[in-house]
Amino acid sequence: MIERVLVPMDSSEMAGKALEYALEAHSDAEITVYHVVGAPTMMMGEAVGLALADDLEAEAEKHADIVFEAARDIAAEYDVEIETEVGIGHPVRAILEHAEDYDAIVMGSHGQHSEDITRGYLVGNVAKEVFRRAPVPVTSVR
Repeated sequence: MIERVLVPMDSSEMAGKALEYALEAHSDAEITVYHVVGAPTMMMGEAVGLALADDLEAEAEKHADIVFEAARDIAAEYDVEIETEVGIGHPVRAILEHAEDYDAIVMGSHGQHSEDITRGYLVGNVAKEVFRRAPVPVTSVR
């Protein structure tokens, strides 16, 4: 029986669909939305901004607030309360390290990179790696 579900989210449409699926398919489970910030980009923008912050954890929470607000809005439509957690670092590594505490992962098939033409070759890379390496079952939502 699945009691705890991890839903890695970014600000993409697919991530929102994954949360909706998790809320519907695992209505009796504890749902935790997990947002990873500080991943290196081609220009190192977010990672550099976090590295220069006086309080790294507070800055990471600030970056995650937009994603968590959207997640809470989705959960409210299902009349469900969700847990939220922030990770710092590379998304695949952070998700895999966090996954051991859960019975399943539900995530979007493509993240926010799919909307960025300059990084189009990374589309689906995080989901693919999590799917291949996760210690628990993974559901990929389109």
